[in-house]
Formats: sequence, structure tokens, C-alpha cells
Amino acid sequence: VPVDGSHWLSMREVLDGLKQKGHEVVVVAPEISLYIKPTKNFVMKMYPVPFTQEEMDGNFQAFLRDVLEEGSFLERFLKVYKGMKTLSDLAILSCTQLLYNKELVRYLEESKF
Repeated sequence: VPVDGSHWLSMREVLDGLKQKGHEVVVVAPEISLYIKPTKNFVMKMYPVPFTQEEMDGNFQAFLRDVLEEGSFLERFLKVYKGMKTLSDLAILSCTQLLYNKELVRYLEESKF
């Protein structure tokens, strides 16, 4: 399941530790993400998504601006809610793309991922 943001930053440390102990680590991730990038410590299995890095980054930056923006509680709440909804929609779309990627799902099944 694609888990980006601070969740990924914490998980990456765990994966680095597993690699140091001799484990083979395979990460399944969308081609477009905030922080999930290939490294020498694990094998990446990536799949396409129907949005660009610019769209992802722009939505995330807009969300951060809304969180830090001044204004009434209600205005800020509604803007932050809208931003979270947009980012959640991208995450759901990313998960959906993974499930419909027959080649990658077959690889995962055959490798007993």
C-alpha cells in the first residue's frame, strides 16, 4: 500500500535496518510520490499513475500553505479539509492503479510478496 509522507520517512529507516541485516527488501510504489524514491538499499517495483509530479507537489504545497494561513477557524478548517480530501483522492487513485496493474499484481502473487 503506498504510504508517503512522514509514514514513509519512518518506514525507510526500518527498511534500511532490514537491509543491513541481510534481508532483501522490495518496495512497491507509484512512479509519482512525495518522498518514496529508489535507493541502493532496496529493489523498487514502480507502477504508473495518471497524475504528474508537479500536480502532486502543487497539491501538497497548497495544503501546507492552507495549514499555515491565517484567518478564521472555519475558513482554515474548510481549506485544510479540502486539501486533505485532494491528497486523499490522489492516494486512493494511486492504490487503485496498483490493483489494476495486472503485470505487477502477477509478480507480487508469484513472488509471494
